Amino acid sequence: MNSSRRRNLAALAALGALGAGAALLRYWPEHGLVNPCRALLPPELARHELVRAAWDGLDPRNVWDCHVHLVGTGDSGSGIRLDPAMESVANPLQYAQRLFYLNAGCAHDAPGRVDQSYLERMRNLVDGMAKGTKLLLFAFDCVVDEAGAERLQETSIYVPNRYAAEVARRFPQDFEWAASIHPYRRDWFERLAQACNEGARAVKWLPSAMGIDPASKRCDGFYEELSRRGLPLITHAGRELAIGSAPLQNLGNPLRLRRALEHGVRVVVAHCASLGSDIDLDRGANGPEAESFSLFARLMEEPHGEKLLFGDLSALTQVHRAVPGLVRVLERSHWHPRLLNGSDYPLPGVMPIYSVERLAELGLVERSAAPPLRQIREHNPILFDFVLKRSLRLGGRAFPASVFETRGFFQPG
Repeated sequence: MNSSRRRNLAALAALGALGAGAALLRYWPEHGLVNPCRALLPPELARHELVRAAWDGLDPRNVWDCHVHLVGTGDSGSGIRLDPAMESVANPLQYAQRLFYLNAGCAHDAPGRVDQSYLERMRNLVDGMAKGTKLLLFAFDCVVDEAGAERLQETSIYVPNRYAAEVARRFPQDFEWAASIHPYRRDWFERLAQACNEGARAVKWLPSAMGIDPASKRCDGFYEELSRRGLPLITHAGRELAIGSAPLQNLGNPLRLRRALEHGVRVVVAHCASLGSDIDLDRGANGPEAESFSLFARLMEEPHGEKLLFGDLSALTQVHRAVPGLVRVLERSHWHPRLLNGSDYPLPGVMPIYSVERLAELGLVERSAAPPLRQIREHNPILFDFVLKRSLRLGGRAFPASVFETRGFFQPG
C-alpha cells in the first residue's frame, strides 16, 4: 500500500475519533474533507449583513475567544512535544488526528516551520475580526504521576507555559494566555505564581489526558491558591474525543468538579460537558450512568454552582454536539449570564465535523445564512464560529452579548 493511500485511510479512520460519526456522512459534501486555507476574507463577505449583525451591540475590545489551542510540532524551539505515535502511519487514528489539526490550522504544508506557520495563520484570522478582539491561548501540561514525576511517554501533547506566555507577550494586540499546571507537580505553587506574574488569565486542564482527578484531596492546595488569586479554572468534562485516554475518561465526570467549587474556585466547564455519560457519583461510586450534561446541569443549579460554575460554548455547534447539547443550552436562558464563548480553534477548521445545513434543518439558523457562513469558514474559521453562534436562534432565544464579551470574566475587578 503506498503512502498516499495509507494517509487517506488514516484520515477517514480518524473521523470517528474526531466525533463526526455516522451523522457526518450525511453532510459530507457540504464542506469536504480538507480546509482550503483561503486568505483574506473578500470585501463582499466582510461587509455581509450577517457579519455586521454579529458585531452589532458588541464592543470588540471586550470580545475574547476563551478557548484556543496552541498547536505545533516544536520545530521552532517552542518546547511543544507530540506523542511519537502521532508521527507514524502505524498508528492511523493518532497520525490522522495530527494531520487534521495541522490542516485545520493551515500549518500542514510548511515542513520545518510548522509552529511559525500556525501562529501566523492565527494572527491573520484575528486581523479578520473586528479590531480589539483577542484569543486566549492554552498551554497544555504533560501527564504527572502520583509521585509528582512527569510522564512524557504517556503524554499526547505538551505545550509549555513559557511558549504560550511568550506568544502573548510578543503579540499583545492579538493574544492572551492560559497556563496549564498539573496539581500533582511538586512545584505547582511556584509554577502558578510564575504564571500569574507573567499575566496568565486562567489555568487549563484536560483531566482525562493529563491524569488529573479533580475530586482528589491532592488538588486542595491548588484550589485554595486559585481561589485566593481569583484565577479561573477552565477544564474539560464529559467524554473527550480530541485528546484523551479511554481508561481515564471517568476523570471528566462533572461531579468531580464539586470539590473545586467548594474551595471557591471559579470553574469553566469546556463544551458544557455536552458529550458522553458518567457515573452518577451522588448515588455511590458504583451508581448508574447518567448523561454528562445532566450531571453538569445539576451542578449549575446547586448553590455553589450558581455563583462559581460556568460553561463555555466551544464545540457546541459541531454535528455531534448540536443535538441535544446546543439546543439544551440555548433553552436554558437563566444560564446565559454564566456562559462564555470559545471557538476551540483549530477545530472549526476541521471541515467534516460542522454542518450549517444541519443547524438550519433544526431551525437554529436561517437557511439563507448557510451559504455565506460556508464561504466565511473557508477564509476564517474563527470568524465563522463567532458569526454562527451570534446567528443562532431557538424559539426567539439567542445568546446575549455577555456570552461573547468575556474580557471582564478574565479581568475581575
